[in-house]
Amino acid sequence: METILDRIIEQKKKEVLLLQDSKEIIQEAEYPKRSFIEKLQTAKELSIIAEYKRASPSKGLINNGVEPEVQAAIYEKSGASAISVLTDSTFFKGSFSDLKAVREAVNLPILCKDFIISPVQIDVAAAHGANIILLIVAALEESHLQDLFQYAKAKGLEVLVEVHNQKELEIALKTGAKLIGVNNRDLKTFTVSLEVTEQLAEIVKNSGAYLISESGIHTEQDAERVRNAGAKGVLVGEALMVSQDIEASFLNLRLPLQEGVNK
Repeated sequence: METILDRIIEQKKKEVLLLQDSKEIIQEAEYPKRSFIEKLQTAKELSIIAEYKRASPSKGLINNGVEPEVQAAIYEKSGASAISVLTDSTFFKGSFSDLKAVREAVNLPILCKDFIISPVQIDVAAAHGANIILLIVAALEESHLQDLFQYAKAKGLEVLVEVHNQKELEIALKTGAKLIGVNNRDLKTFTVSLEVTEQLAEIVKNSGAYLISESGIHTEQDAERVRNAGAKGVLVGEALMVSQDIEASFLNLRLPLQEGVNK
């Protein structure tokens, strides 16, 4: 049975062909290097990757009323450690233009959040100001994951490798990734459970990688739960996109890292 992820990947294959025909948009721009990993190394509290996301396949339209540079500036002022920008247009109503707008508005590390299956997408992400790219184990063959990981690293980008279960995590760790994102949302069914982070946290910690918990984090209790499991950071989109008081939302999520946790 075809899943949402299957549909997204098929669409990405078409988009990659278009990108390969549009060489002019892959002109390298000079952006200062900004490292999320360096921030994590000295963090005393849970790091927040705040996401700009207009829509999603599971929720439909979330917030299409705020411009990316405006939202990103609020995120930076509120204490975000990094900003994630959805660049998928078909399913999330994002664009690489959104990424560039955010890059020009803030001084934080920026994650290009997309379903990357080709080096050309990495080229475009870097050209629009990304410092970090997302690679999703569920969307890639293992050898292809390794190739894309090394390609991104060679371009000076950091890589957040996303997993949903132990089998995917074992594949991810073979890349040597320092950033492991545990997505609490099953990309095939779109159900969400913070237990996914709790189940995989120990393996990530033992590998020496930084654990970032993704999806399903809305409240202080949610953040506390994944922090206690060992997460060093959280990726939060919907909760911040619909928040009526973003600074207050950040205060609820920016919890101190417990001594002895995530060592």
